[in-house]
Amino acid sequence: MHDAGRLQAPIIANTRSDRVRDVAKLAGRPARLKRGQFLAEGPQAVREALAAHRNRAPSGRVVVVQLFATQECLNRFPEFDEPVSGVKLRLATDEVLAVMGDTVSSQGVIAVCNTIDVELAEVLERRPRLIAVFSRMRDPGNAGAVLRAADAAGADAVVITASSVDIYNPKAVRSTAGSIFHLPVVVGEDLGALTRRLNESGLQLFAAHGYGNHDLDVLQDECASRRLRRGDEDVPVSKHMGNRQGPKGPALELPTAWIFGNEAQGLAETELAMTDYSVSVPVYGTAESLNLATAATVCLYASARAQRNRRPAD
Repeated sequence: MHDAGRLQAPIIANTRSDRVRDVAKLAGRPARLKRGQFLAEGPQAVREALAAHRNRAPSGRVVVVQLFATQECLNRFPEFDEPVSGVKLRLATDEVLAVMGDTVSSQGVIAVCNTIDVELAEVLERRPRLIAVFSRMRDPGNAGAVLRAADAAGADAVVITASSVDIYNPKAVRSTAGSIFHLPVVVGEDLGALTRRLNESGLQLFAAHGYGNHDLDVLQDECASRRLRRGDEDVPVSKHMGNRQGPKGPALELPTAWIFGNEAQGLAETELAMTDYSVSVPVYGTAESLNLATAATVCLYASARAQRNRRPAD
């Protein structure tokens, strides 16, 4: 139930009010960068935003700043009507929410959120085993879908280079289906400096590439074969990770950062040169290729399965 202050607040109905326009500006990148805020639209995204807010508020990190909802939405989803520390809830009409948001029609609820990205050092301190890197990924829908796949595969983080789309773009946020609030996201990285730091932290770098030198199916077969053998003296290491014992080569069960490139062009030669191995997803039918989000999902799940099946002795 609303507190007394909320009950007394009038329903926002003027689509041209300063408050409405102020929220609507967050659909554009300049306002997002200036204010360090973004929009989460729809019940699923807002639900996850509020859950993240509750989890992080004790540490002083405020996620949700304002919440706008229609009465119909509150009737359908009463959890949005429950008081949340530090979050202001205001009732608004469908017309107002349609102006505030980025969708064609109102989804009934919108949250204004503080940006939640973290520093790369914070991610690396946790000794990650699986990271997804976006390099020159430009389509917000693809970026959101790949982030969602990384979350589903249990990745430890997503890192987005400065040359990629803004992950706080409303379409990207919607495409994550709330996953943007589930795992650490790093933004604005330079690919060259990033790959060096990832290698130094013990991660091998796999480039997802249509014409890769290694077939993902073969890597999975090799991984299964190693699990049947006792000992790991022959487990490969990254070619950039120093002079360690054992032959060099890709191994799905090792800590890995997957590099995903541009939707149309893939990864450039200069980008491929920064990685350890290029890996292709085999196509058995007559399709020319897989789209980026699908290929990324297959790659991330291959690593996730290999890492989960790794013996304790490894």
